[in-house]
Amino acid sequence: MSTNVAQLTLLQRLSKFFVTLLQRYLPDPFIFAIVLTLVVFVLVMPSTGQGPMQVVNAWAGGFWKLLTFAMQMAMVVVTGHAMASAPAFKRKLAMLAGIAKTPGQAIVLVTFISAAACWINWGFGLVVGAIFAREIAARVKGVDYRLLIASAYSGFLFWHAGLSGSIPLAIASGSNNEVITNGAVVGAIPTSETIFSTMNLAILGVMFITIPLLNRLMHPAPQDTVSIDAHLLNEQEVEPEQKSKADMSPAERMENSRLLSYLLGAMGFAYIIYYFVNNGFALNLNIVNFTFLFAAIVLHGTPKSLLNSVSQGAKNCAGILLQFPFYAGIMGMMTATGDSGASLAGVISEAFVSVSNEVTFPLFTFLSAGIVNFFVPSGGGQWAVQAPIMMPAGAALGVDAAKTAMAIAWGDAWTNMIQPFWALPALAIAGLGAKDVMGYCILALLGSGVIISIGLLVF
Repeated sequence: MSTNVAQLTLLQRLSKFFVTLLQRYLPDPFIFAIVLTLVVFVLVMPSTGQGPMQVVNAWAGGFWKLLTFAMQMAMVVVTGHAMASAPAFKRKLAMLAGIAKTPGQAIVLVTFISAAACWINWGFGLVVGAIFAREIAARVKGVDYRLLIASAYSGFLFWHAGLSGSIPLAIASGSNNEVITNGAVVGAIPTSETIFSTMNLAILGVMFITIPLLNRLMHPAPQDTVSIDAHLLNEQEVEPEQKSKADMSPAERMENSRLLSYLLGAMGFAYIIYYFVNNGFALNLNIVNFTFLFAAIVLHGTPKSLLNSVSQGAKNCAGILLQFPFYAGIMGMMTATGDSGASLAGVISEAFVSVSNEVTFPLFTFLSAGIVNFFVPSGGGQWAVQAPIMMPAGAALGVDAAKTAMAIAWGDAWTNMIQPFWALPALAIAGLGAKDVMGYCILALLGSGVIISIGLLVF
Protein backbone atom coordinates (compact mmCIF):
# COMPACT_ATOMS: atom_id res chain seq x y z
CA MET A 1 0.00 0.00 0.00
CA SER A 2 2.83 2.41 0.87
CA THR A 3 4.36 1.84 -2.57
CA ASN A 4 1.08 2.76 -4.26
CA VAL A 5 0.76 5.93 -2.21
CA ALA A 6 4.33 6.93 -3.00
CA GLN A 7 3.60 6.64 -6.71
CA LEU A 8 0.73 9.11 -6.59
CA THR A 9 1.33 12.46 -8.28
CA LEU A 10 0.92 15.74 -6.41
CA LEU A 11 -2.44 16.42 -8.08
CA GLN A 12 -3.68 12.93 -7.26
CA ARG A 13 -2.71 13.42 -3.64
CA LEU A 14 -4.39 16.82 -3.47
CA SER A 15 -7.56 15.59 -5.13
CA LYS A 16 -7.64 12.54 -2.87
CA PHE A 17 -7.26 14.81 0.17
CA PHE A 18 -10.09 17.14 -0.90
CA VAL A 19 -12.37 14.28 -1.96
CA THR A 20 -11.87 12.52 1.39
CA LEU A 21 -12.33 15.79 3.29
CA LEU A 22 -15.58 16.74 1.56
CA GLN A 23 -16.95 13.20 1.64
CA ARG A 24 -16.64 13.40 5.40
CA TYR A 25 -17.65 16.99 6.14
CA LEU A 26 -19.77 18.34 3.24
CA PRO A 27 -23.43 17.79 4.13
CA ASP A 28 -26.34 17.34 1.76
CA PRO A 29 -26.86 20.49 -0.36
CA PHE A 30 -30.08 21.22 1.54
CA ILE A 31 -28.15 21.35 4.83
CA PHE A 32 -25.62 23.56 3.05
CA ALA A 33 -28.46 25.93 2.08
CA ILE A 34 -29.72 25.98 5.68
CA VAL A 35 -26.26 26.86 7.02
CA LEU A 36 -25.86 29.62 4.41
CA THR A 37 -29.27 30.99 5.40
CA LEU A 38 -28.28 31.20 9.06
CA VAL A 39 -24.83 32.67 8.30
CA VAL A 40 -26.28 35.41 6.10
CA PHE A 41 -29.01 36.15 8.66
CA VAL A 42 -26.36 36.75 11.33
CA LEU A 43 -24.08 38.83 9.06
CA VAL A 44 -26.76 41.09 7.61
CA MET A 45 -27.80 42.76 10.89
CA PRO A 46 -24.46 44.32 11.97
CA SER A 47 -23.48 45.06 8.34
CA THR A 48 -26.63 46.95 7.37
CA GLY A 49 -28.17 48.05 10.67
CA GLN A 50 -31.34 46.01 10.14
CA GLY A 51 -33.21 44.36 12.97
CA PRO A 52 -33.98 40.62 13.11
CA MET A 53 -37.55 41.00 11.89
CA GLN A 54 -36.48 43.19 8.98
CA VAL A 55 -34.06 40.49 7.88
CA VAL A 56 -36.72 37.79 8.27
CA ASN A 57 -39.08 39.87 6.12
CA ALA A 58 -36.37 40.24 3.45
CA TRP A 59 -35.80 36.49 3.55
CA ALA A 60 -39.49 35.66 3.23
CA GLY A 61 -39.97 38.36 0.61
CA GLY A 62 -37.37 36.78 -1.63
CA PHE A 63 -38.41 33.19 -0.97
CA TRP A 64 -40.61 32.73 -4.03
CA LYS A 65 -38.77 34.95 -6.50
CA LEU A 66 -37.05 32.01 -8.23
CA LEU A 67 -40.20 29.97 -8.90
CA THR A 68 -40.07 30.51 -12.66
CA PHE A 69 -36.37 29.70 -12.73
CA ALA A 70 -36.86 26.65 -10.50
CA MET A 71 -39.49 25.32 -12.92
CA GLN A 72 -37.13 25.93 -15.84
CA MET A 73 -34.36 24.02 -14.07
CA ALA A 74 -36.71 21.16 -13.20
CA MET A 75 -37.63 20.99 -16.88
CA VAL A 76 -33.91 20.90 -17.75
CA VAL A 77 -33.64 17.68 -15.74
CA VAL A 78 -36.90 16.14 -17.00
CA THR A 79 -36.49 16.97 -20.69
CA GLY A 80 -32.79 16.10 -20.61
CA HIS A 81 -33.56 12.71 -19.08
CA ALA A 82 -36.39 12.08 -21.54
CA MET A 83 -34.21 12.85 -24.55
CA ALA A 84 -31.23 10.90 -23.22
CA SER A 85 -33.31 7.79 -22.52
CA ALA A 86 -34.60 7.59 -26.10
CA PRO A 87 -32.87 4.66 -27.86
CA ALA A 88 -32.11 6.65 -31.02
CA PHE A 89 -30.40 9.43 -29.06
CA LYS A 90 -28.41 6.94 -26.98
CA ARG A 91 -27.06 5.33 -30.15
CA LYS A 92 -25.79 8.67 -31.48
CA LEU A 93 -24.30 9.57 -28.11
CA ALA A 94 -22.62 6.18 -27.93
CA MET A 95 -20.92 6.84 -31.29
CA LEU A 96 -19.37 10.04 -29.92
CA ALA A 97 -18.49 8.37 -26.61
CA GLY A 98 -16.70 5.66 -28.56
CA ILE A 99 -13.86 8.10 -29.29
CA ALA A 100 -12.56 7.63 -25.73
CA LYS A 101 -10.68 4.37 -25.17
CA THR A 102 -8.93 5.02 -21.85
CA PRO A 103 -9.96 6.72 -18.56
CA GLY A 104 -7.67 9.66 -19.32
CA GLN A 105 -9.18 10.17 -22.76
CA ALA A 106 -12.66 9.91 -21.24
CA ILE A 107 -11.97 12.69 -18.74
CA VAL A 108 -10.48 15.01 -21.38
CA LEU A 109 -13.30 14.37 -23.86
CA VAL A 110 -16.08 14.95 -21.32
CA THR A 111 -14.47 18.16 -20.06
CA PHE A 112 -13.97 19.55 -23.55
CA ILE A 113 -17.47 18.65 -24.80
CA SER A 114 -19.09 20.10 -21.68
CA ALA A 115 -16.99 23.29 -21.82
CA ALA A 116 -17.80 23.84 -25.50
CA ALA A 117 -21.50 23.18 -24.92
CA CYS A 118 -21.61 25.52 -21.89
CA TRP A 119 -19.84 28.23 -23.90
CA ILE A 120 -22.62 27.94 -26.47
CA ASN A 121 -25.40 27.84 -23.86
CA TRP A 122 -25.11 27.05 -20.17
CA GLY A 123 -28.43 25.17 -19.88
CA PHE A 124 -27.62 23.07 -22.93
CA GLY A 125 -24.12 22.36 -21.65
CA LEU A 126 -25.22 21.49 -18.13
CA VAL A 127 -27.54 18.74 -19.41
CA VAL A 128 -25.44 17.48 -22.32
CA GLY A 129 -22.30 17.31 -20.18
CA ALA A 130 -23.94 15.13 -17.52
CA ILE A 131 -25.67 12.90 -20.07
CA PHE A 132 -22.46 12.46 -22.06
CA ALA A 133 -20.52 11.65 -18.89
CA ARG A 134 -23.02 8.89 -18.05
CA GLU A 135 -22.62 7.41 -21.51
CA ILE A 136 -18.83 7.51 -21.27
CA ALA A 137 -18.95 5.83 -17.85
CA ALA A 138 -20.97 2.98 -19.32
CA ARG A 139 -18.41 2.38 -22.07
CA VAL A 140 -14.93 3.08 -20.64
CA LYS A 141 -13.69 0.66 -18.02
CA GLY A 142 -11.66 1.93 -15.10
CA VAL A 143 -12.77 5.56 -15.29
CA ASP A 144 -13.67 7.23 -11.99
CA TYR A 145 -17.37 8.11 -12.18
CA ARG A 146 -17.13 10.89 -9.60
CA LEU A 147 -14.35 12.66 -11.49
CA LEU A 148 -16.18 12.14 -14.77
CA ILE A 149 -19.25 14.01 -13.48
CA ALA A 150 -17.04 16.66 -11.84
CA SER A 151 -15.31 17.11 -15.21
CA ALA A 152 -18.66 17.58 -16.90
CA TYR A 153 -19.61 20.18 -14.29
CA SER A 154 -16.27 21.99 -14.66
CA GLY A 155 -17.43 23.00 -18.13
CA PHE A 156 -19.80 25.35 -16.31
CA LEU A 157 -16.79 27.63 -15.71
CA PHE A 158 -17.07 28.73 -19.33
CA TRP A 159 -20.68 29.85 -19.49
CA HIS A 160 -20.49 33.49 -18.39
CA ALA A 161 -17.71 34.15 -20.88
CA GLY A 162 -19.73 32.51 -23.64
CA LEU A 163 -22.66 33.17 -25.93
CA SER A 164 -25.26 32.87 -23.13
CA GLY A 165 -23.38 34.88 -20.49
CA SER A 166 -26.08 36.94 -18.80
CA ILE A 167 -23.79 39.84 -17.79
CA PRO A 168 -22.13 40.54 -21.17
CA LEU A 169 -25.49 40.08 -22.91
CA ALA A 170 -27.23 42.41 -20.44
CA ILE A 171 -24.68 45.18 -20.94
CA ALA A 172 -24.77 44.65 -24.71
CA SER A 173 -28.50 45.34 -24.83
CA GLY A 174 -27.97 48.83 -23.41
CA SER A 175 -31.61 49.03 -22.33
CA ASN A 176 -30.97 49.50 -18.62
CA ASN A 177 -27.26 50.26 -18.42
CA GLU A 178 -27.44 53.82 -17.17
CA VAL A 179 -29.81 52.95 -14.34
CA ILE A 180 -28.19 49.72 -13.14
CA THR A 181 -24.61 51.12 -13.32
CA ASN A 182 -25.50 54.39 -11.56
CA GLY A 183 -24.67 56.35 -14.68
CA ALA A 184 -21.23 54.76 -15.23
CA VAL A 185 -22.32 53.21 -18.54
CA VAL A 186 -24.72 55.17 -20.73
CA GLY A 187 -24.85 53.24 -23.99
CA ALA A 188 -24.51 49.61 -24.98
CA ILE A 189 -21.18 47.78 -24.78
CA PRO A 190 -20.96 45.37 -27.75
CA THR A 191 -19.94 41.75 -27.29
CA SER A 192 -16.82 42.47 -29.35
CA GLU A 193 -15.51 44.23 -26.23
CA THR A 194 -16.64 41.57 -23.75
CA ILE A 195 -17.21 38.01 -25.00
CA PHE A 196 -14.97 38.42 -28.04
CA SER A 197 -12.37 40.71 -26.49
CA THR A 198 -8.70 39.75 -26.64
CA MET A 199 -8.61 39.32 -22.86
CA ASN A 200 -11.64 37.03 -22.73
CA LEU A 201 -10.56 34.91 -25.70
CA ALA A 202 -7.06 34.54 -24.25
CA ILE A 203 -8.44 33.35 -20.88
CA LEU A 204 -10.81 30.98 -22.66
CA GLY A 205 -8.06 29.60 -24.87
CA VAL A 206 -5.80 28.80 -21.94
CA MET A 207 -8.65 27.27 -19.95
CA PHE A 208 -9.81 25.08 -22.85
CA ILE A 209 -6.36 23.50 -22.74
CA THR A 210 -5.57 23.47 -19.03
CA ILE A 211 -8.90 22.48 -17.41
CA PRO A 212 -9.25 19.19 -19.37
CA LEU A 213 -5.59 18.44 -18.64
CA LEU A 214 -6.00 19.33 -14.96
CA ASN A 215 -8.99 17.00 -14.67
CA ARG A 216 -7.05 14.26 -16.46
CA LEU A 217 -4.13 14.56 -14.03
CA MET A 218 -6.46 14.24 -11.05
CA HIS A 219 -7.67 10.78 -12.05
CA PRO A 220 -7.22 8.49 -9.03
CA ALA A 221 -4.89 5.54 -8.97
CA PRO A 222 -6.60 2.21 -9.74
CA GLN A 223 -6.90 1.30 -6.05
CA ASP A 224 -8.76 4.57 -5.36
CA THR A 225 -10.95 4.64 -8.47
CA VAL A 226 -14.71 4.48 -7.98
CA SER A 227 -16.35 3.03 -11.08
CA ILE A 228 -20.00 2.29 -11.67
CA ASP A 229 -21.63 -0.79 -13.09
CA ALA A 230 -22.60 -0.12 -16.70
CA HIS A 231 -25.81 -2.11 -16.17
CA LEU A 232 -26.94 0.44 -13.57
CA LEU A 233 -26.47 3.27 -16.05
CA ASN A 234 -28.09 1.50 -18.96
CA GLU A 235 -31.08 0.10 -17.17
CA GLN A 236 -34.27 1.10 -18.91
CA GLU A 237 -37.57 2.02 -17.36
CA VAL A 238 -39.73 -1.05 -16.92
CA GLU A 239 -42.64 -0.82 -19.28
CA PRO A 240 -45.77 -2.97 -19.30
CA GLU A 241 -45.78 -5.81 -21.74
CA GLN A 242 -46.91 -4.52 -25.10
CA LYS A 243 -50.21 -5.79 -26.39
CA SER A 244 -51.00 -6.33 -30.01
CA LYS A 245 -53.08 -3.56 -31.55
CA ALA A 246 -56.00 -5.94 -31.87
CA ASP A 247 -56.04 -6.44 -28.08
CA MET A 248 -55.75 -2.75 -27.21
CA SER A 249 -58.63 -0.59 -26.13
CA PRO A 250 -59.21 2.68 -28.03
CA ALA A 251 -57.50 4.59 -25.19
CA GLU A 252 -54.47 2.27 -25.29
CA ARG A 253 -54.18 2.68 -29.05
CA MET A 254 -53.99 6.45 -28.60
CA GLU A 255 -51.35 6.10 -25.86
CA ASN A 256 -49.24 3.99 -28.23
CA SER A 257 -49.90 6.02 -31.36
CA ARG A 258 -46.81 7.11 -33.25
CA LEU A 259 -48.98 9.37 -35.40
CA LEU A 260 -49.93 11.53 -32.42
CA SER A 261 -46.30 11.91 -31.37
CA TYR A 262 -45.12 12.76 -34.86
CA LEU A 263 -47.91 15.30 -35.45
CA LEU A 264 -47.12 17.00 -32.15
CA GLY A 265 -43.41 16.83 -32.93
CA ALA A 266 -44.00 18.44 -36.33
CA MET A 267 -45.73 21.40 -34.63
CA GLY A 268 -42.91 21.77 -32.14
CA PHE A 269 -40.11 21.65 -34.71
CA ALA A 270 -41.99 24.05 -36.98
CA TYR A 271 -41.80 26.60 -34.17
CA ILE A 272 -38.15 25.77 -33.41
CA ILE A 273 -37.18 26.42 -37.04
CA TYR A 274 -39.27 29.61 -37.04
CA TYR A 275 -37.58 30.77 -33.82
CA PHE A 276 -34.02 30.33 -35.08
CA VAL A 277 -34.80 31.85 -38.48
CA ASN A 278 -36.17 34.98 -36.82
CA ASN A 279 -33.85 35.21 -33.81
CA GLY A 280 -30.61 33.69 -34.98
CA PHE A 281 -28.74 31.38 -32.60
CA ALA A 282 -30.19 33.13 -29.53
CA LEU A 283 -30.43 30.29 -27.04
CA ASN A 284 -32.18 30.67 -23.72
CA LEU A 285 -33.54 28.18 -21.19
CA ASN A 286 -37.02 28.19 -22.69
CA ILE A 287 -35.97 27.35 -26.23
CA VAL A 288 -33.43 24.78 -24.98
CA ASN A 289 -36.10 23.01 -22.91
CA PHE A 290 -38.59 23.31 -25.77
CA THR A 291 -36.11 21.70 -28.17
CA PHE A 292 -35.22 18.91 -25.73
CA LEU A 293 -38.89 18.18 -25.06
CA PHE A 294 -39.95 17.91 -28.69
CA ALA A 295 -36.84 15.96 -29.60
CA ALA A 296 -37.84 13.51 -26.85
CA ILE A 297 -41.41 13.35 -28.16
CA VAL A 298 -40.20 12.38 -31.64
CA LEU A 299 -37.40 10.08 -30.49
CA HIS A 300 -39.61 8.09 -28.09
CA GLY A 301 -42.16 7.56 -30.85
CA THR A 302 -45.23 7.06 -28.65
CA PRO A 303 -46.84 9.18 -25.89
CA LYS A 304 -46.69 6.21 -23.48
CA SER A 305 -42.94 5.75 -23.88
CA LEU A 306 -42.42 9.47 -23.29
CA LEU A 307 -44.64 9.44 -20.19
CA ASN A 308 -42.69 6.54 -18.69
CA SER A 309 -39.42 8.37 -19.23
CA VAL A 310 -40.71 11.70 -17.86
CA SER A 311 -42.07 10.02 -14.73
CA GLN A 312 -38.59 8.61 -14.08
CA GLY A 313 -36.87 11.94 -14.73
CA ALA A 314 -39.27 13.83 -12.45
CA LYS A 315 -38.02 11.81 -9.47
CA ASN A 316 -34.68 13.63 -9.79
CA CYS A 317 -36.16 17.11 -9.27
CA ALA A 318 -36.62 16.97 -5.49
CA GLY A 319 -33.43 18.90 -4.70
CA ILE A 320 -34.31 21.71 -7.09
CA LEU A 321 -37.88 22.10 -5.83
CA LEU A 322 -36.81 22.12 -2.18
CA GLN A 323 -33.62 24.19 -2.30
CA PHE A 324 -34.19 26.93 -4.86
CA PRO A 325 -36.69 28.84 -2.65
CA PHE A 326 -34.13 28.88 0.16
CA TYR A 327 -31.49 30.33 -2.17
CA ALA A 328 -34.02 32.93 -3.28
CA GLY A 329 -34.49 33.79 0.40
CA ILE A 330 -30.70 34.11 0.85
CA MET A 331 -30.59 36.46 -2.13
CA GLY A 332 -33.39 38.48 -0.54
CA MET A 333 -31.35 38.95 2.63
CA MET A 334 -28.12 39.68 0.74
CA THR A 335 -29.70 42.48 -1.30
CA ALA A 336 -31.94 44.00 1.40
CA THR A 337 -30.88 47.48 2.50
CA GLY A 338 -31.11 49.10 5.91
CA ASP A 339 -31.70 52.78 6.72
CA SER A 340 -28.17 53.57 5.54
CA GLY A 341 -28.95 52.14 2.11
CA ALA A 342 -26.28 49.45 2.49
CA SER A 343 -26.80 45.76 1.69
CA LEU A 344 -24.52 42.90 2.72
CA ALA A 345 -23.64 42.25 -0.93
CA GLY A 346 -22.83 45.93 -1.30
CA VAL A 347 -20.69 45.96 1.84
CA ILE A 348 -18.62 43.05 0.49
CA SER A 349 -18.16 44.78 -2.88
CA GLU A 350 -17.22 48.12 -1.36
CA ALA A 351 -14.63 46.47 0.90
CA PHE A 352 -12.76 45.27 -2.19
CA VAL A 353 -13.13 48.63 -3.93
CA SER A 354 -11.50 50.36 -0.96
CA VAL A 355 -8.23 48.44 -1.39
CA SER A 356 -8.07 48.63 -5.19
CA ASN A 357 -6.13 50.74 -7.65
CA GLU A 358 -6.27 50.95 -11.45
CA VAL A 359 -4.15 47.80 -11.88
CA THR A 360 -5.65 45.62 -9.16
CA PHE A 361 -9.27 46.70 -9.51
CA PRO A 362 -10.26 44.02 -12.10
CA LEU A 363 -8.69 41.32 -9.92
CA PHE A 364 -10.44 42.49 -6.76
CA THR A 365 -13.70 42.84 -8.69
CA PHE A 366 -13.33 39.21 -9.76
CA LEU A 367 -12.63 38.07 -6.18
CA SER A 368 -15.53 40.04 -4.73
CA ALA A 369 -17.85 38.64 -7.39
CA GLY A 370 -16.71 35.14 -6.48
CA ILE A 371 -17.61 35.74 -2.83
CA VAL A 372 -20.97 37.36 -3.59
CA ASN A 373 -21.81 34.53 -6.02
CA PHE A 374 -21.49 32.06 -3.17
CA PHE A 375 -24.58 33.67 -1.60
CA VAL A 376 -26.29 35.04 -4.74
CA PRO A 377 -25.84 32.22 -7.30
CA SER A 378 -27.59 34.03 -10.13
CA GLY A 379 -25.92 35.94 -12.93
CA GLY A 380 -28.75 38.43 -13.28
CA GLY A 381 -29.05 38.81 -9.51
CA GLN A 382 -25.31 39.34 -9.14
CA TRP A 383 -25.23 41.97 -11.87
CA ALA A 384 -28.07 43.85 -10.18
CA VAL A 385 -26.16 43.79 -6.87
CA GLN A 386 -22.64 44.58 -8.02
CA ALA A 387 -23.05 46.74 -11.14
CA PRO A 388 -24.22 49.84 -9.18
CA ILE A 389 -21.05 49.65 -7.04
CA MET A 390 -18.27 48.20 -9.19
CA MET A 391 -19.03 49.93 -12.48
CA PRO A 392 -18.86 53.53 -11.10
CA ALA A 393 -15.80 52.60 -9.01
CA GLY A 394 -14.06 51.21 -12.09
CA ALA A 395 -14.92 54.33 -14.08
CA ALA A 396 -13.49 56.54 -11.32
CA LEU A 397 -10.22 54.57 -11.44
CA GLY A 398 -10.04 54.71 -15.24
CA VAL A 399 -10.71 50.99 -15.75
CA ASP A 400 -12.49 50.03 -18.98
CA ALA A 401 -16.18 49.31 -18.32
CA ALA A 402 -16.15 46.16 -20.45
CA LYS A 403 -13.25 44.77 -18.42
CA THR A 404 -15.03 45.47 -15.13
CA ALA A 405 -18.17 43.77 -16.42
CA MET A 406 -16.21 40.67 -17.49
CA ALA A 407 -14.42 40.56 -14.13
CA ILE A 408 -17.84 40.34 -12.46
CA ALA A 409 -18.92 37.70 -15.00
CA TRP A 410 -15.85 35.54 -14.44
CA GLY A 411 -16.23 35.82 -10.66
CA ASP A 412 -19.85 34.74 -10.93
CA ALA A 413 -18.85 31.63 -12.88
CA TRP A 414 -15.73 30.87 -10.83
CA THR A 415 -17.15 29.92 -7.43
CA ASN A 416 -19.90 27.82 -8.99
CA MET A 417 -17.31 25.07 -8.67
CA ILE A 418 -17.92 24.94 -4.89
CA GLN A 419 -21.55 26.09 -4.88
CA PRO A 420 -24.00 23.12 -5.11
CA PHE A 421 -26.82 25.35 -6.44
CA TRP A 422 -25.93 24.96 -10.11
CA ALA A 423 -24.68 21.40 -9.74
CA LEU A 424 -28.11 20.08 -8.68
CA PRO A 425 -29.43 19.31 -12.21
CA ALA A 426 -26.18 17.59 -13.24
CA LEU A 427 -26.06 15.62 -9.98
CA ALA A 428 -29.68 14.57 -10.44
CA ILE A 429 -28.94 13.25 -13.92
CA ALA A 430 -25.80 11.50 -12.68
CA GLY A 431 -27.39 10.05 -9.53
CA LEU A 432 -24.64 11.44 -7.29
CA GLY A 433 -24.45 13.80 -4.32
CA ALA A 434 -22.51 17.06 -4.04
CA LYS A 435 -19.97 15.49 -1.69
CA ASP A 436 -19.07 12.98 -4.43
CA VAL A 437 -17.78 15.61 -6.88
CA MET A 438 -16.96 18.81 -4.99
CA GLY A 439 -13.54 17.57 -3.88
CA TYR A 440 -12.43 17.46 -7.51
CA CYS A 441 -14.14 20.77 -8.24
CA ILE A 442 -11.99 22.52 -5.63
CA LEU A 443 -8.89 21.95 -7.77
CA ALA A 444 -10.77 23.18 -10.85
CA LEU A 445 -11.65 26.28 -8.80
CA LEU A 446 -8.01 26.86 -7.81
CA GLY A 447 -6.61 26.23 -11.29
CA SER A 448 -9.13 28.42 -13.08
CA GLY A 449 -8.74 31.14 -10.43
CA VAL A 450 -5.04 31.45 -11.20
CA ILE A 451 -5.65 31.61 -14.96
CA ILE A 452 -8.44 34.20 -14.72
CA SER A 453 -6.50 36.34 -12.23
CA ILE A 454 -3.43 36.46 -14.48
CA GLY A 455 -5.59 37.28 -17.50
CA LEU A 456 -7.26 40.19 -15.69
CA LEU A 457 -3.88 41.57 -14.58
CA VAL A 458 -2.01 41.13 -17.86
CA PHE A 459 -4.55 42.38 -20.41
